[in-house]
Amino acid sequence: MLATKVILDQGIDVEGVNFFTGFCVEGHTHAIRKRKQEKIKRNNALWSAEQLGIKLHVVDVVQEYKDIVLNPKHGYGKNLNPCLDCKIFMVERALDMVGFDDRAFDFAISGEVIGQRPKSQRRETMAIISRESGANDKLLRPLCAKNLPSTLPERQGWVNRDALYDFAGRSRKPQMKLAEEYGFKDYAQPAGGCCFLTDKNYSNKLRDLWDTRAHREYELDDIVLLKVGRHLRPNARFKLILAREEGENNFLKGYRQQYIHIDIASHTGPLALVDGDPNPDDLLLASRIVARYSQGRNESAVLAQVHYPDGATQDVSVQPFAPHDIPDSWHIGA
Repeated sequence: MLATKVILDQGIDVEGVNFFTGFCVEGHTHAIRKRKQEKIKRNNALWSAEQLGIKLHVVDVVQEYKDIVLNPKHGYGKNLNPCLDCKIFMVERALDMVGFDDRAFDFAISGEVIGQRPKSQRRETMAIISRESGANDKLLRPLCAKNLPSTLPERQGWVNRDALYDFAGRSRKPQMKLAEEYGFKDYAQPAGGCCFLTDKNYSNKLRDLWDTRAHREYELDDIVLLKVGRHLRPNARFKLILAREEGENNFLKGYRQQYIHIDIASHTGPLALVDGDPNPDDLLLASRIVARYSQGRNESAVLAQVHYPDGATQDVSVQPFAPHDIPDSWHIGA
């Protein structure tokens, strides 16, 4: 928002680009969960474009982004975040989309700040992004431009370098001060990012997915389900995805025709998907786990229903697990 506003204030037309990779936090979880209902649910890219009064292009890159996640040339960050490759990909993709060849647009901007992020926003890595994306000196970072060599739009006089900024470092205080001057309020969290690949717990779930399937691949449904519910893996044959609240329960219902699922017929409780190839004993074990998280957790026996994708249903009476009977090692992530 800030980088765009700085350029808009110089009388330059700007259009936004938002890439949908499937890994964004707000892409699903904020919409799914029932908690914090008093907070308005929104897509922050669309909201930001509205505040700025600019056109926004939302581009689905789920399939082509896979190679960035699976084979990052510059490696991962602390978790499974391919931040440097990601930024190169997005800048390159934006340039391809706007088409510099026919001069539909003259240059690209981003909100990057030197030193703000350890993987992709160091002075040396920012130069790599400009070079390997093919943007070179057509990529302008308005918030830290005075700390970098001048770019084509500055040298051509399209942009007044004196009206740009010299922000640097991890602190967001200068940006927040500028946001206040512009009158921006209720903006998205300025630190932490919105990508699940930076999250340790999510990355552990993705590694588990790859390890148990014996190949490093994924589909959109896979990465969406990793965002939802409590994940437990009692053994290599299967894992459970248990809803933690009403919103997740409703969301998981949409997958009932694709997975074996379990619910507790005799008591209120969560819906659970069974992912993998469980045997009959595994399904009894899974039913006891689901019962543990139901309102019948303190009963000697509850009635669980195992539903199969072909429509068949099996009723089983099980004793709920006690909390201490579920090993920590079964929990994947948080």
